[in-house]
Amino acid sequence: MSEERLLAEVHDEFGVIRVYEVGPYRILEFGEAVEQSCVFTTDPAWLEYDYTRAMLLGALCHPAPENALFLGLGAGTLTQACLKFLPLEDVEVIELRPDVPRLAMEYLGLSDDPRLYVRIGDALELLDSAEPADLIFVDLYTDHGPGVGHLAWNFLGACQKRLSPGGWLVINQWAGDDGKPLGAALLRGLFHRHYWEIPVKEGNVVLLVPADLDQHLDLDALKSKTEALAPSLGYSLQSLLDVLRPAS
Repeated sequence: MSEERLLAEVHDEFGVIRVYEVGPYRILEFGEAVEQSCVFTTDPAWLEYDYTRAMLLGALCHPAPENALFLGLGAGTLTQACLKFLPLEDVEVIELRPDVPRLAMEYLGLSDDPRLYVRIGDALELLDSAEPADLIFVDLYTDHGPGVGHLAWNFLGACQKRLSPGGWLVINQWAGDDGKPLGAALLRGLFHRHYWEIPVKEGNVVLLVPADLDQHLDLDALKSKTEALAPSLGYSLQSLLDVLRPAS
């Protein structure tokens, strides 16, 4: 077992942020040992967690995304993967805590990509000033669990409305003991049961929400994309595709 080494510790108005190194990995941690992100140092675009892989699978629902909006950065592994594997021209990130992007660049391999623009602030307040996007990712977690946006009807509805035509909203949602996403009744009502779910082993459910009711998931195209991308990724997304289901 590799020894854990503390690389950085920052205290801000929301609590503590730490970065640890354990063997070939670096861990971003909030609060009291709440692991937020895990980075494989030799390849910062490597997605270690299933929920991030499921979110990447959600991104593949779009045939050719040009721009993306990330609400919540973490270590930036999903952002890096999307920049590396998708034909994106512009990527905007809204991150609440100023030290998170700084630590991600200093310790966690987040590249200073010219396509990447990071804004500091509350996603619930800054969403209206963001550019419409082909892909929007919601991953607003603190050391206490999901941020209020994950159960805020107006905010989630505004995220969907911020999508460009044909766009996809990808939400990393907590799951209850029944395996359904947190706020399942709210989500079913808000999105008219017109979305898909990917349950993952970390205990979350990733939601794939299209921009409108006329838009559907092309499973055959998604399967072809995952097969074509597997050699470049270094892993397969097929197991996640296998458990993808309509809204429960």
